[in-house]
Amino acid sequence: MSEACSGNCSSCSSSDCGSRTKESLLAPANPGSHVKKVIAVVSGKGGVGKSTVTSMLACAMAKQGHSTAILDADITGPSIPKAFGVSECREATEAGIVPAISKEGIQVMSINLLLDDETSPVLWRGPVLAGAVKQFWTDVIWGDVDYLFVDMPPGTGDVPLTVFQSLPIDGIIVVATPQDLVSMIVAKAVNMARMMEIPVLGFVENYSYYQCPDCGKKTEVFGKSHLDAMSQQYNIPILARLPIDPAVAQMADMGCIEQVDLTAIEPAAQALTKE
Repeated sequence: MSEACSGNCSSCSSSDCGSRTKESLLAPANPGSHVKKVIAVVSGKGGVGKSTVTSMLACAMAKQGHSTAILDADITGPSIPKAFGVSECREATEAGIVPAISKEGIQVMSINLLLDDETSPVLWRGPVLAGAVKQFWTDVIWGDVDYLFVDMPPGTGDVPLTVFQSLPIDGIIVVATPQDLVSMIVAKAVNMARMMEIPVLGFVENYSYYQCPDCGKKTEVFGKSHLDAMSQQYNIPILARLPIDPAVAQMADMGCIEQVDLTAIEPAAQALTKE
């Protein structure tokens, strides 16, 4: 520190000051929020069932007795409210926005809960989308939550970058499918997380196989999985492999995702409690 240093780094023009500290970009949580763990569920591309995995993880943690919530950061393609059967429009108070609560007590906040018509498209540019997601952290009164899951939009654009910089993410779970094409996309998501210095807790492979309800035979509909090689390459564990289950899609369409069989996702939920 030079003799002329005032101690205020924000007003200093020196680029080589040894006392300069990295400015935090974390957004403050709503005063009424007390969240212990924030887990982001990401995918490098769309169509891998990321929202389904997010929902099932939240349900599994809730069944373990943890208070659980979901922040739906997929602003242009929100599906979490539909899966949980919540639709009542939320209103802001002076203290903030109170999230919706599912039948089993899981809190949910999504852009669809702020629209008069859930079918209305959100025609916003990237910075506005990112700002809305940040407000779901700063303006929503989450209360006491053990695990807040962030359902991320696909890719590595404005919204994922904002979430990684503005929310106190404790780790991410990467959702993948068996195809070889996904390997490159998964690598992008993993590398982004590492560039942002956010721990990658593990992989969840969706659509791993279809199990015949009559004979029990498992068929790899999308071919042999390539995730094992990715797991070894990046030293990241595979937390769960989820089958193709028509019942899951049916329950989500009915708003009853909390009634699905959670056996396949339970290993991932157990792993989270050890973090």
